[in-house]
Amino acid sequence: MKPIITACVSAFLLLSAVQAQPQRLKIYISADMEGVGGVDAWSIQASPPGREYEKFRRLMTLEVNAAIVGAFDAGATEVLVSDSHGDAQNIDVELLDKRARLVRAWPRPLAMMQGIDNTFDAVVFIGYHASEGQPSAVLSHTFSGREEVKLNGVVVPEAGFNAAIAGEFGIPVVFLSGDQTIAEEAKHLLGPIETAVVKEATGFYSATMIHPDESQRLIRAGVKRGIERRKELSPYRLSHPVKMEVAYKDIVTAEVISYLPGVERPRGNTIVFTGPDMIAVSKFHSAVNYIRP
Repeated sequence: MKPIITACVSAFLLLSAVQAQPQRLKIYISADMEGVGGVDAWSIQASPPGREYEKFRRLMTLEVNAAIVGAFDAGATEVLVSDSHGDAQNIDVELLDKRARLVRAWPRPLAMMQGIDNTFDAVVFIGYHASEGQPSAVLSHTFSGREEVKLNGVVVPEAGFNAAIAGEFGIPVVFLSGDQTIAEEAKHLLGPIETAVVKEATGFYSATMIHPDESQRLIRAGVKRGIERRKELSPYRLSHPVKMEVAYKDIVTAEVISYLPGVERPRGNTIVFTGPDMIAVSKFHSAVNYIRP
């Protein structure tokens, strides 16, 4: 009888120890800059020569920090941030919340989603912008700003492309911040995710802004809600194989890319690449965008 009692006690203690351990909750944050509150021009705020760039890389970092705080408010145990704007070296590493890790610089096979895998539980997009050609959208473009991208026949913003990468790992996007146009685009494509509208776009450059403190408050609260709702939200999964169609503004770009094996060119300015999944599609797109000027 004594060995049985001892075994039962040991099993109970082991179970108690397992239950006492904090549950892992990993959050992935992809951060762009055009959708950061206050940004309205590449030449002024969103590129290094701009007279307000240093201020706005700090504000970008503070919006990311607000998202990190919101994630930990929701119980996160680990946060990975991807700096995904321009040269991907914008976030101030000294100002960044010490609890997060940071992916920087290019090239990367998964581009704006580098480092994500199936151990993560939710994805957050900070500072995102609307897709190429959208009206009433600050600095609307897709990737290079010289292309429109379709996945399996659907036009997607960068948020959709990146959500599809996360979808390969079964991870939902739970939150996005930016202007009102990308907020609506994202909800239309991804479902009822949480959003923070940090500016109301009038056009390509002009927008009505709110104070940075208010932007950060909205982001922190929205990220917390999104993560808490993560089980209500579905990953953006594409059927396989994945067909990517890219229409370029420059016809010669499409011509040269069509020289690659496996690439079709249905129209002068358009190429089609079909990959087994979004990982392959992302690698192809990243390589092409990195190599071409």
